[in-house]
Amino acid sequence: MIDAVVQRPNHVPERQRAYQASHAPIYYRLPRSRLYLGAYFTLFGVGMCGTVYGMYQLTMGKPVRK
Repeated sequence: MIDAVVQRPNHVPERQRAYQASHAPIYYRLPRSRLYLGAYFTLFGVGMCGTVYGMYQLTMGKPVRK
């Protein structure tokens, strides 16, 4: 019963060779890395826009009423 889990071929060396043979940047080598980086940069950009907008609102302040 446990032989199906224990007696399996080791695919690590061939996968490691394929991973290291790639000339893509290290952050693009994994299968879902474009998805993760796209989501990260999108959230980062939205956060930065929100921060800049908040700083602009704080520096400009409310107009003085007479």
